[in-house]
Amino acid sequence: MTLDELERIVATRAAASPEESWTAKLLAKGPEKTAEKFGEEAIEAVIEAVKGDRQRLASEAADVLFHLLVMLRARDVTLAEVMAVLEARQDRSGLQEKAARNR
Repeated sequence: MTLDELERIVATRAAASPEESWTAKLLAKGPEKTAEKFGEEAIEAVIEAVKGDRQRLASEAADVLFHLLVMLRARDVTLAEVMAVLEARQDRSGLQEKAARNR
């Protein structure tokens, strides 16, 4: 599965009834709730990374990716927009990028 495919799945589930779709139910609670859920999943991934449990980390990372796309959808930000930012950053090193953001 690609992130583009996952974004389409999120879009399909978002269009469903909140009674039938966890994604639609979460989105109905607003962008703040989707951000909170993303944060929870990110913390769970960090915990598994520290523990060193590869299978649990993979599972939590999948949750992070899914909930990132839900959060982006809640704010009408597309994966293409995010990828364009990443593409634009490819011309400079990570250290240069960080320095430019901290000006």
